[in-house]
Amino acid sequence: MANAKLVVVVATLVILLEVSTCALARHHGKPDPCSGEDDGSMAGTLHKHKKPGHCPSPGGSGGTPGIMTVNGFQKGEDGGGPAACDGKYHSDKTMIVALSTRWYAGGRRCHKPIRITSKHNGRTVVAQVVDECDSNHGCKNNIVDTSQAVWDALGLDSNIGEVPVTWSDA
Repeated sequence: MANAKLVVVVATLVILLEVSTCALARHHGKPDPCSGEDDGSMAGTLHKHKKPGHCPSPGGSGGTPGIMTVNGFQKGEDGGGPAACDGKYHSDKTMIVALSTRWYAGGRRCHKPIRITSKHNGRTVVAQVVDECDSNHGCKNNIVDTSQAVWDALGLDSNIGEVPVTWSDA
């Protein structure tokens, strides 16, 4: 019984650690932008069955489920270095987002708008992709890492830490 409780506590801590390291994990690696499975191709290359230069918007018209977290995009904040799309820092007062590696699509979504909808209250906003939340360095595969402005526009308290959302290309 005590061992089972210990396993649950350790598993919970591991999950919390993975979520909290996303903001620190923005090291901007460039893995396969469309990979959903491993077909044996080399890391950083497109799979044979994918069209070069094209990764379809995940999830179709209803949006892709994800977890929204808050990130600091300004210099000296917890978001790490400058944004991957342009090598610059950005104001947290702008509607911007970093996507997990697969969704970032090797930079093909850079400076493009995405639509984010809160599952808590149904509100929707549009934000511009400026960065990658690197899934190869601790960021989970389902993260929509946004500025404070996005949280404010959705009417959400960023102190919650994470909220379920759907997103799609706008």
